[in-house]
Amino acid sequence: MSERVEAGNLVTLHYRLATSDDTELVSTFGTTPATLQLGSGELAPTLERCLDGLALGEQHVFLLEPEQAFGKHNPDLLQRIVRSELPDPATVELHSVIEFSAPGGGRFAGLVREVDAESALIDFNHPLAGKSIRFEVKVLGVL
Repeated sequence: MSERVEAGNLVTLHYRLATSDDTELVSTFGTTPATLQLGSGELAPTLERCLDGLALGEQHVFLLEPEQAFGKHNPDLLQRIVRSELPDPATVELHSVIEFSAPGGGRFAGLVREVDAESALIDFNHPLAGKSIRFEVKVLGVL
């Protein structure tokens, strides 16, 4: 077992993600720890960078500004779409998440910010874009 976390490691850890006002988003503390392959996309790259160099057994809290976490909210990623062009126009509701097909077969999601009889305003920003984040980790194992 390695003593410090490095890019590409398989890491077992407890983690907690919360907003800056300490509203918890997800936590493995008190449950089964997570085992993640760094660099595989299981954890956001910005959060992976926080783990780099942490020692086995180390617990740390990172306070990340929006630019360090999931980026600033980008107004260019808000798009008004005519209801008839939505995947399932009849079920569109405020604050629901709609999944879209991308060219090449991929999928992506957007959050409904506004909805009326003719259209919906869809936000394609990451749900945590523009928010400061509190990321707490405890490294339990490093391979």
